[in-house]
Amino acid sequence: MEKEIPSTPKKGNKKLIQLIFAAILLAAAGFGVKETMYSLHHETTDNAQIEGHTYPVISRVSGYIKKLKVSDYGQVGATDTLVYIEDEEYRIAVDRVKGDYQLAKANLKEAEANKLSTEARLRVARSNAQVVSIQKEKATTDLNRAKALFADNALTKKALEDAEAQFQTISQQYQVAQNEIILAKSNLQVAESEVIKAHSSVEIKKAALDQAVLDLSYTKIPAPGSGRIGKLQVEPGQFVKAGQPLFTIVDDKDFYVVANMKETQLEHIQVGQEAEVMIDSYPDLALKGKVETISRATGAKFSLLPPDNATGNFVKVVQRVPVVIRLTDVKQHMDLLRAGLSVEVSLSY
Repeated sequence: MEKEIPSTPKKGNKKLIQLIFAAILLAAAGFGVKETMYSLHHETTDNAQIEGHTYPVISRVSGYIKKLKVSDYGQVGATDTLVYIEDEEYRIAVDRVKGDYQLAKANLKEAEANKLSTEARLRVARSNAQVVSIQKEKATTDLNRAKALFADNALTKKALEDAEAQFQTISQQYQVAQNEIILAKSNLQVAESEVIKAHSSVEIKKAALDQAVLDLSYTKIPAPGSGRIGKLQVEPGQFVKAGQPLFTIVDDKDFYVVANMKETQLEHIQVGQEAEVMIDSYPDLALKGKVETISRATGAKFSLLPPDNATGNFVKVVQRVPVVIRLTDVKQHMDLLRAGLSVEVSLSY
């Protein structure tokens, strides 16, 4: 039996394989050179995402939700009323506090009238005291004259005693008039204090009324800004507490990129630097931007448990620094952007 002699590859096929291998090597070398030259003038990272402004919608009063005028991921305007809370209790509170306010104003008017009356009584007391003072001066003169005449035996003792009695009577009336002035002044101080108290009560009731009206207005929750809402966390009939978040609105008119660059890349990064942004969701879309600001702290400093390298277990880790990139040609692509999308950022220098 004859042995088969293995066939040798043709020289043409061998040469073709060598050419293909050489082409692959050349392409790889060209790609490597291109990437190397690109990296010499660019800083890149894929640790980046699109960010947007969010507006939390929070209830400022407690109550049962009466009506919702939004749906999951729906579009809302900046002036739209989104949530209605049952307001009957708050309307009753307004009416009650309004009555207290009106009563306080009536008490203030009464106190002011009493003050005016007390001031009038003080004026009368002063006028009476002035009259009695004049009478006292006359009685004093008459008494001195009577004493002189009695010493010269020109006046009877009875006449002298009458003059003394008149003087004593007028003196008592003068003292009563002075006491009436003191009493009127004291009453005036009390009346002024009552006016101050009544005025303070009016201010307190007015503040309470303003607060009640404000609480009533809070039963209608407007949109803090335009955009699209996220997932609803409440339903009609549900009880919500003051300060409870209901849902979030994402501003769909202003997006930017936060790129977390390595600390070793900061040497070639500065504000105003040109940037190119590639969105993972749309590989063929390249957006332009500029570096708007560079964080003054690494991302780790904002974590719940920031690292403490003084504890004795130090391990050096390359830190990341947030860099904000403002997109400059985003208007025509606004409908494609979503907060949280992953992107790749390249900064040229």
